[in-house]
Order: sequence, then C-alpha cells, then structure tokens
Amino acid sequence: MQVNESVIVITGGARGLGFAMAESFANAGAKLAIIDADEQALNKAVGDIGSSGAEVQGYCVDITDEELISDTFNYILEDFGKISVLINNAGILRDGMLVKAKDGQITDKMSLSQFNSVINVNLVGSFLCGREAAAAMIKSNQQGLIINMSSIARAGNMGQSNYAASKAGVAAMTTTWASELARHNIRSVAIAPGVIETEMTAAMKPQMLDRLVNMVPVGRLGLAEEIAHTARYIVENDYVNGTVIEVNGGLKI
Repeated sequence: MQVNESVIVITGGARGLGFAMAESFANAGAKLAIIDADEQALNKAVGDIGSSGAEVQGYCVDITDEELISDTFNYILEDFGKISVLINNAGILRDGMLVKAKDGQITDKMSLSQFNSVINVNLVGSFLCGREAAAAMIKSNQQGLIINMSSIARAGNMGQSNYAASKAGVAAMTTTWASELARHNIRSVAIAPGVIETEMTAAMKPQMLDRLVNMVPVGRLGLAEEIAHTARYIVENDYVNGTVIEVNGGLKI
C-alpha cells in the first residue's frame, strides 16, 4: 500500500507514539484522522501537523463508547471518502500487584475498576475501533490495514496483570482479524514495543531509568520515531500480515 494519499486513522494520536506516527505519515503524504479523548492535546496536534500543509482532522471521542465510535468512523468516512489504515494506538497503564501481603496479612488488592479500566481502553477500545474501521474499509471497497499496538508485556510482567492481559488480547485479535478479513483485502498486524523513550520514562528517577536501560541489550531505550518507522514498513509491505512485530532492542520480559 502506498502511504501517499492514504487515509490513516490513529487513536491516541495527540501525543507520544501516536503523534510520532501521525507526523511521520503526514510527512510522507498521508491524510490523517486523529482520535483522542484529550481535546486540548488533540487541537494542538492537529494544528502542529496541519501547519506543514498536511490534510488532518481531529475527532475528540472516548474509544470505549460504542455508539460514539460508530458515529466517528462514519464521520471519517464522510470527511475523507475512505479509510486506508487504522492504528489502534490508544492505551493506558494502571499498574499494581494482584495482591499485596505482609506477615500473612493482605494489605492491598488490585481493584476490579483498576483492572477493567485498562481492559476497556486497551482491549475493548481496540476491538470497537477495529470493527468499525473494517466495516468502513469494506463499504468503500478498497484495500485496508489495521495495526494494533501490543507490547512485550503481553507475555506477562510483574505488577501488570491488567496491562499484560489487554496486550495479549490485542495480539490474539490481530491474528484472528488477519484470517477473517483477508477475503476483504484487509490485513491485520501488531507492533509490540519494548521500553520506549516517552514522557513516562522521562519522569522516572535517574537510578531506576539507568537500571531499565541496562536491561536492554542494545543499551538504550527505543525512540518513538523507530515505532513510526515500523508502522510505515507495515503499511508499505503488503505481504506482512497476521503477525506481531517486536521492536524491543533485544529486551525479553
């Protein structure tokens, strides 16, 4: 698939990895539809990308709201005439141990709301957006692609029962969709980043950050631009389908 003139929808596209991908695709001639729940950040992202001459529109919506998501993808289809690529990037962290105990006494437990909040955004939100994007691609009768953002944490990571479960589910949906949607000329691929240089890692204590960097075989954190490069590779290589591409510097959890 050619990036130039493609219509690329990115959830959580107002900052971080989502914005880096939006910027990269805009520079390559794509048209961007950015979905984000943070209206202020969304307006800034749309302004920044649009200032370079790219065609971009923002849609402020909660991706866990089924009716709003259905309406939003209809709006995008009306605004752009087609949807070429969906990048399910929006996600949250609500880390915590399953249970905490001291001297045989339970001191804390991961709450159901803490678990569900991550599942709802990372997994349910990806499902809803993927479903509506696939329907729009089929309606417009053109080649399509869904890129889901998984994580190396999908194999399980201490303190991340909710996050690991959500990212494992995203990876499973990816391979399932690749089989189901191939007949409609739609591919489905996942990216599983390792530890990427973001606002979150920048806010970490220097000692903790140093320990984290030392765990990565290549000796540094990943860059948002490297995830954007991977996404562009997937778009442009039509034989990549039904797989999870790890971008982790060699780090295995």
